Amino acid sequence: MRNPNPSDKFTFGLWTVGWQARDPFGDATRAALDPVRTVSELADRGAYGVTFHDDDLIPFGSSVSERTAHIARFKKALESTGMKVPMATTNLFSHPVFKDGAFTSNNRDIRRYAIRKVMTNIELAVELGAKTYVCWGGREGAETDIGKDPVVALERMREAFNVLGQYVIDKGYDIKFALEPKPNEPRGDIFLPTIGHALAFINSLEHPELVGLNPEVGHEQMAGLNFVHGIGQALYHKKLFHIDLNGQHGPKYDQDLVFGHGDLKSAFFLVDLLERYKYDGPKHFDYKPMRTESDEGVWASASANMRTYLILQERATAFRNDPRTKAALEKSSVTELLVPTVAAGESWREIQGESFDVEAAGQRGYHYEELDQLALEYLIGAF
Repeated sequence: MRNPNPSDKFTFGLWTVGWQARDPFGDATRAALDPVRTVSELADRGAYGVTFHDDDLIPFGSSVSERTAHIARFKKALESTGMKVPMATTNLFSHPVFKDGAFTSNNRDIRRYAIRKVMTNIELAVELGAKTYVCWGGREGAETDIGKDPVVALERMREAFNVLGQYVIDKGYDIKFALEPKPNEPRGDIFLPTIGHALAFINSLEHPELVGLNPEVGHEQMAGLNFVHGIGQALYHKKLFHIDLNGQHGPKYDQDLVFGHGDLKSAFFLVDLLERYKYDGPKHFDYKPMRTESDEGVWASASANMRTYLILQERATAFRNDPRTKAALEKSSVTELLVPTVAAGESWREIQGESFDVEAAGQRGYHYEELDQLALEYLIGAF
C-alpha cells in the first residue's frame, strides 16, 4: 500500500488531533496543541489540509491585535508546508451564551450575535481559500418539547441561512455551506438530526444551491441508520459538499473513533461508493484520539485514519475488478438495476398490458449471501 499524499485530499480539524481528552467525567490527559505544530505534523504525514472552528485558531475573546497575530502565524505555517484550508466552521456551542442554541435560541439578540459571529469567520475562511463552510447545530435543539416550538425554530434556522446566503452572494464569495446533521448530544434532541431532515430543510431556503451536506459516519450510525445509504442519497441529490469520516459502535454517544475502527464492513462499502461515484471533495477525518493516548499516539492515530482509507480503497478496487465479483453481481441481478424500469418511448400503457408469472418470479433467489461473502473475503484479505 502506498503512503498518503496531498492528492488524496485527506484533511483534519484542529479540534481533532488537538482534542485534550476532556470528557464529562474527567480532566484533560494531554496538553493543548499549537495550531502551527498541527499543520507541520499533518503535512509531514501526507495530509492535504487542515480545518478549524474560529475559536480553535483564535481563542474566544482575543483582542484585534491578538487575532491578527494568531492568523499571521497560521498563514505562515500553511505557506511553508503547502497545506490548504478547504473548509472552516464556527463554534456556536461552547460558550454559555449558546446554551439554548444559536440560530434557534429563544433570545433574538443571541440569534443575531450568532449570525455576526459566522459572518466574521466567513471573512477569514475566504481569506484562507476555503470553499466550504460547515454548519453543525450542536446546541440547536431541546431537552423538553415545551421549551422550543419546532415549527418556529425551523423558521428561525431558515432566516439565518437565508441571511448568510445573501451575505456571501453580496460579497461575491466563492463559498458554499454544508449542514452537518446529528441526532443528539450535546442536546437531548438536535434539529435537523439526519441527512433526510437536512435535505428537506435545504429545499425551503431562498438559495438552496448554496447549501449542501457534511454527513458524518458516527452521527448517522448513532441514529441506527445506514450511512452508506445516506451518502447515496446525498450523492443522488448532488448535495455531498463535504464528508466527515470516523468510526462508531452503534447507537452510543458520539465516539469519534479512527475511521474504520467501528463498523469496518460499512466503511468498506462507503469507500467503494465514494470512489465509484468519484467524490472529489476533502476526505475529512472528524475523530478524536483516544483519551488513553499520549502525544505520540495522537499522530499515530492521524496516520491510522489515512492508512485505513487507502487500504479500503485498494481492497474495494480489487473487489470490483475481480471477474468473480462481476459474475456474482450479474447472478444477483444487481446489474439489472441499471436498466430503466420504463424504456425510452414507453408509458404506463405498455406496463399495464404485460403478462407476468408472479409465482415463478417469487421463487427467484438473489444469491446475496454469496456476493456478501465475496466482499467480506476481500475486506479481510483472503484474496
